[in-house]
Amino acid sequence: MSKSPMRVAGAVLVVALVAALLPLSSRPAGATATKAPAPAASGVRTEVKADGLENAWGLQFLPGGRLIVTERPGRVRIVDRDGRLSKPLAGAPAVAATGQGGMLDVALAPDFDRSRLVYLAYAEPRGGGTNGTAVARARLVGLPGEDRLEGLEVIFRQEPASSGGLHFGARLVFAPDGKLFVTLGERFQMRFAQDLGRHWGKVVRIDPDGALPADNPFVGRDGARPEIWSYGHRNPQSAAIDPRTGVLWVVEHGPRGGDEINIVKRGANYGWPVVGYGIDYSGRPIHEATDKSGMEPPIYYWDPSIAPSGMAFYTGDVYPGWRGNLLVGALAGQALHRLVLDGDRVVAEEKLLSNLGARIRDVRQGPDGHIWLLTDAASGKVLRVIP
Repeated sequence: MSKSPMRVAGAVLVVALVAALLPLSSRPAGATATKAPAPAASGVRTEVKADGLENAWGLQFLPGGRLIVTERPGRVRIVDRDGRLSKPLAGAPAVAATGQGGMLDVALAPDFDRSRLVYLAYAEPRGGGTNGTAVARARLVGLPGEDRLEGLEVIFRQEPASSGGLHFGARLVFAPDGKLFVTLGERFQMRFAQDLGRHWGKVVRIDPDGALPADNPFVGRDGARPEIWSYGHRNPQSAAIDPRTGVLWVVEHGPRGGDEINIVKRGANYGWPVVGYGIDYSGRPIHEATDKSGMEPPIYYWDPSIAPSGMAFYTGDVYPGWRGNLLVGALAGQALHRLVLDGDRVVAEEKLLSNLGARIRDVRQGPDGHIWLLTDAASGKVLRVIP
């Protein structure tokens, strides 16, 4: 096995789906090591750029300074430079707004200036009470204030469909070669994360039009879904391309403990539920061990959980000492985590903005060099982080 992952035990209380955390003595051996050292304090604050968003989920920057934002109940809106929200855009897909499902991530085509293509990940109703993560694309057309989505086309559907409202995953990331990565949760049915015949608990890779790349690792393998790029994931709601290497990183929710940062390799198995660092919500153990030959270890994990959602590599100069850092939002942890990297290792961590008491759902670097955040609440906000 390769080097052991760094481990972290914070003082964050996890708001679990079904139960509270067990005391440290009740967790599996090896799951409670020391925290990464803290760097020099950053002393940042936030300013509100827009509010009144219901359970905001995904954020992208449009040319000219406007934003496009999704709301989980099923809406896509434009935020003007002055913070005004548009009406919900016509032409968006219908969603299954149940549990954690609904309108989820948004991404712009790499050639958006020319194509005007917007990509949406969402929980799609499939009939008979079932649903599944889907990806659609449409053109953003119309003058400012009259924007709409036109020509909606579904380019990917997670198969099979499932009932329930948990673990949709659904971050969208374009790679430098133009391929589209989609992160998919295992629908809270953990054993299927190891099943290559299902999209559950996988990262998939498709062409921008939904076509299958011929160099995907499981193309031609009997019983395997050819869109799969990696497997053994639980519920990745954070994803970004490392600007140094062009490689995808994801951060995924653990159960009670064991949120993981993983560097995603072609065809690799990330172990869920065979290996890991958390325990079941009932308190029972889940994993065979914390590591196993043939399964990739995380480079870092949190125990207790922070419930990670949204991430960005910082490449700007607005915040002294932040260039090259990884920023991860926390829902249950209600903070922004700044991780100092040495290559592929986390060497220090700072917890920021916990005074807000806000669930951080998305993290983006803006064209102005600032970090922008979405808060997940009945009246959520777009925040800009100020040094």
